[in-house]
Amino acid sequence: MAKRPQLTGRAAILAVVVCAIAMSLAYPVRTYIAQRRDIAELREEKARVEAERERLLAESRQVGDPNWVKRTAKERLHYCGVGERCFVVMDPGPGKEQAAAERPAQQPPWYVTLWESVQAADDGKGRRATERQAGQESVGQ
Repeated sequence: MAKRPQLTGRAAILAVVVCAIAMSLAYPVRTYIAQRRDIAELREEKARVEAERERLLAESRQVGDPNWVKRTAKERLHYCGVGERCFVVMDPGPGKEQAAAERPAQQPPWYVTLWESVQAADDGKGRRATERQAGQESVGQ
C-alpha cells in the first residue's frame, strides 16, 4: 500500500473552518464576559446606593423626633431649655500649648534685618569686620 499523506485536503479545509469559527466567536465571547462584569459592578453599586438610601431615611425619621432635635441642640449648639442652668467649661486642650512651644521664633521683616546689617557695617561690628580683625590679631601674634 501506498503511504497516505498526513495532511489531506479535507483536513486542511476542516482546520481552516474550525479556525474561522473560533475567530468569529472570540469577539462576541469577549463582549459577553465584559457585559457580565459590568452587570456585577452595577449590582454592587446598587447595593451601596440602597444602603445609603436606608441610612438617609433613618436619619430623616430621626430628625422628625422632637427629643432628638432638643438633644442635638444642646450638644452641638449649647442651647438651654427653659428653667435649665447650662455651663460651658472652657478648657484649653493640651495641644495648644505644645504648638506654641514648637513654633520657631518670628523672624523680623527683611528691611529690619537689612537696616541692622547696614548699622553693624558702619560701626565695624559686622561679621566680616570681626573676622578681619580676628585674622589680623592672629597674624600679629
